[in-house]
Amino acid sequence: MSLPWLADPAPGPLDAAELRAVTTVRRLGVLGALFLAIGSLGAGAVPVVNPAYNIPVLGLFTRLTTVSLAIAVAGMLLMVLAWLLYGRYARPGRARMATRAQTIRTAVMWLAPLVIIPPLFSRDVYSYLAQSEIVHRGLDPYSLGPAQALGVGDPLTMGVSNVWRETPAPYGPLFLELGSWISGIAGNHIVLGVMLQRAIALIGVTLIMWSLPRLARRFGVEPTTALWLGGLNPLLIFHLVAGAHNEALGIGLMMAGLELGLRRLPIRVNGDSTPPLAPGELRYIVLGATVMTLGAAVKINAMLALGFFGVMIARRWRGRFSDLLLAALGLTAVFVTVMTAVCLGTGLGFGWIGTLDTPGMSHTLISPATLLGYFTGGLGILFGLGVHTHAIMDILSLLGLLIAAVITLHLLWRSFRWRLRPIIGLGVAMAAVMGLHVALHPWWMLWAVIPLAAAAGTSRFRVAATIGSALLAVVVPPTGSPFDGRSFVLPQAYLAALVVTVVALLVVWRTVPQREPATAAIPGSLTLDSRE
Repeated sequence: MSLPWLADPAPGPLDAAELRAVTTVRRLGVLGALFLAIGSLGAGAVPVVNPAYNIPVLGLFTRLTTVSLAIAVAGMLLMVLAWLLYGRYARPGRARMATRAQTIRTAVMWLAPLVIIPPLFSRDVYSYLAQSEIVHRGLDPYSLGPAQALGVGDPLTMGVSNVWRETPAPYGPLFLELGSWISGIAGNHIVLGVMLQRAIALIGVTLIMWSLPRLARRFGVEPTTALWLGGLNPLLIFHLVAGAHNEALGIGLMMAGLELGLRRLPIRVNGDSTPPLAPGELRYIVLGATVMTLGAAVKINAMLALGFFGVMIARRWRGRFSDLLLAALGLTAVFVTVMTAVCLGTGLGFGWIGTLDTPGMSHTLISPATLLGYFTGGLGILFGLGVHTHAIMDILSLLGLLIAAVITLHLLWRSFRWRLRPIIGLGVAMAAVMGLHVALHPWWMLWAVIPLAAAAGTSRFRVAATIGSALLAVVVPPTGSPFDGRSFVLPQAYLAALVVTVVALLVVWRTVPQREPATAAIPGSLTLDSRE
């Protein structure tokens, strides 16, 4: 399934001036990561009892919340700026481009300062710890919240956001089983528990870094471009690593499953005769579907990838509707078998199905559906029609789900009819599912961005993913809190950080070449819509 001819003409290595520029940009990103790490001590989603409070020098930042916030926001903006500047050397069509090794090295350098810091941008990791402890104690996390199972005064419960203290876990049984192992090791030691949860997230990030360049080559995209958009993405760095979100493992397993499932799938162009069954093809299809199902056992979103994988299989065969049904039946059998084994093997059963709507209890202001709901509810109050905001939210939540389902089915059909690359269809479908949810969070959009990174080399989808990632990366403050009662703090911090960022941009701008040599578009990068 690899497409070696797509690398001709291959971009050459960067020249001396470009290497110096890349080094400068890389250092700018490291500086931003260090700022973010330092600011996290006072402006992160720190434990209720901050262990850094009594540490000399470092404890100072825990007492200067506003200063720490400004430092952390400056780090965010610097890293986004460095990411965008690095993108100049990962852009498709360049005659000279950064290598995959250089890009991975950059990712490691930017991630390293954020591995041992307090959580950032949300307190979800404390929910992971509390729900995992519920499993470790032999209780049901799908019927009991942390406050009910552990008690309000438990150190693990105290770290959970108030809105989630009495709600059951919405996560899959595989993730909670892994979490119970962590609870067995860390107990009530919050810091150790956070570090171990972040280790799970890093496993997921590693899977993403492993699969992205391999999938990119299959779909005619330069591996460096895919790694830049997906692996270096500030949303991934901020939320999957610094925030330790379990999306990392879910997305990592989904992408690794796609790579494994496609490994022996032959290329077939629309209209070609069906190629013979390749050695090991069915085995790798089952293996890929199994790994994707394990991703769904972490976060159910990964299940959507199986649908577009089924389209790829049907198109590889004769491309008939009966082939699509056969692929769907086969993948469904794998999904049911593997998921049942996980549910029964962990002892957690199927209670997670009834808690999938738990995230919808929280409404975020970056969600278009939520903004529309508040606006409509406000109009109702203004015209004396009563307070119906919650009812409107329920309607919009259901409507968003239905619209996302229609969009997904449309994309599946377009992909099956050879009008769209299935992996791009997957990315757009994920964007619809996440973007129309009333509880949209910035890191949710990585479910869309990372598949698009593997296939949207020179298309408008890559541009949209870039702009969306840069904007979403800076809308949530490091604490994940709106600073109720102290809302003036946020504008002050962002203004100070913006000044620092502008000065940094003026310093590095001279080292970034303003013109870049281009080569002809990589063959196939715009013509692979009918290929796998």
